[in-house]
Amino acid sequence: MKIALVGATGLVGGKMRKVLEERGFGQCEFLPAASAKSVGKKVTFAGKECNVVSVEDAIAAVPDIAIFSAGSGPSLQYAPLFAQNGTYVIDNSSAWRSDPGIPLVVPEINGDIIKKEDRIIANPNCSTIAMVMALAPLHWKYKIKRVVVSTYQSITGTGMKAVNQLAKERAGEPCEKAYPYPIDMNLFPHGGTFEANGYTTEETKLLNETRKILGDPNIQVTATVVRVPVTGGHSEAVNVEFYNEFEINEVYQLLNDMPGVVVQDDPANNIYPMPLFSEDKDDVFVGRIRRDYTQPKTLNLWVVGDNLRKGAATNAIQIAQLIQTKFMQ
Repeated sequence: MKIALVGATGLVGGKMRKVLEERGFGQCEFLPAASAKSVGKKVTFAGKECNVVSVEDAIAAVPDIAIFSAGSGPSLQYAPLFAQNGTYVIDNSSAWRSDPGIPLVVPEINGDIIKKEDRIIANPNCSTIAMVMALAPLHWKYKIKRVVVSTYQSITGTGMKAVNQLAKERAGEPCEKAYPYPIDMNLFPHGGTFEANGYTTEETKLLNETRKILGDPNIQVTATVVRVPVTGGHSEAVNVEFYNEFEINEVYQLLNDMPGVVVQDDPANNIYPMPLFSEDKDDVFVGRIRRDYTQPKTLNLWVVGDNLRKGAATNAIQIAQLIQTKFMQ
């Protein structure tokens, strides 16, 4: 099997190499690809050094699967060229997520929608993945009417430049800035770019992608995205209103039974999800599960997941595993 990774030298690209190794792709022919400035560099995969090639060379090699983690511009430019050669493309950018003809997939929720003829599959936004992993089993049982979510997003979602800025600020050293303000000892309600309606692109993604993944265009979602000075994962305070009544004990059971979800909810012993414990783990952690007593049929949840793992790399590699199992056996 031949796998190309476009954006192999980036922060998420490095995590994707690791997850590919962990999930049984270590013996495949691996083609790390990146922009022209990175061609010729070396990356490590499965204990071996591999030369980074151009995206054009990766296309010419006709891989079975190409995983993209290089931003929406390269994805729009190159993903169709891979697809024309019969390669399955799994794209981690926002380029294809809103396209009605492109599957937007979280394997535990809607992996069955991928068809053999689908040559481009979109990986959802990291915050969306964590939230819908918790919401899906509840939606299937009670039917979601409205979601109000505030996110507390790790600066790893911005990339190495932001990680370096935080480290340098804490060390009191000058640095190149990823943000116009200090990260350390600060937070700011700004993720993505601001749109004309006052929301950011990150907030709009939570609305549109949740509806598409759960297959319900009537779900209402309103979001506030906040960047916080942590590196272990994204956290979300989620308030969800259902059409149907629920019992808290049944909510616990539904979440416990959901593959990829771990319930951490024992406030008496100070047990609840935190980025400190979610880092480098594939599961999504849910806690602070409690009824909202201000209105009927409404629940509060606290959701935490590693945005580089399940929020990006792991979800993409799970899609690759699905494609391999369904169409390449």
